[in-house]
Amino acid sequence: MRAEEPAFLSLGAGVYDLLDNETTAEARVEYRFSKDNKLGLFTPFVGFMATADGATYGYGGVGIDILLGKHWALTPNVAVGLYGNGDGKDLGHPVEFRSGLELAYRFDDDSRLGLAFHHISNAHLDNENPGSEALMLMYSVPFDKFFGD
Repeated sequence: MRAEEPAFLSLGAGVYDLLDNETTAEARVEYRFSKDNKLGLFTPFVGFMATADGATYGYGGVGIDILLGKHWALTPNVAVGLYGNGDGKDLGHPVEFRSGLELAYRFDDDSRLGLAFHHISNAHLDNENPGSEALMLMYSVPFDKFFGD
């Protein structure tokens, strides 16, 4: 484990509604807090996603890095946020929950490249609860790299 995990700016691109009939492109941006801001073992994050059909989702949650040797991290995570379907898939309620997993390679400069799979659902807050799955390619850059040393 590295002495200190930095804060990350994570960018993603992939496929939304992968396992259903309204498949479209998705883009995502997340800010993952540093080790100094952990909640016990959990790392908080906030993010925003948008689809090519105009659906949007702003969310916050926590993840936990399970380090698999020097260069791999498996990160289960959960979030809650507000969803707007735009011209895209109606998930039945504005409050949506996300659960998922990311497997990422950790480069020596602390950046990461990984695949993330997530499920979004309203957890039956509404009678309509179709859910959606996404598969994303994620690139995470230490946030301090944007400001120099």
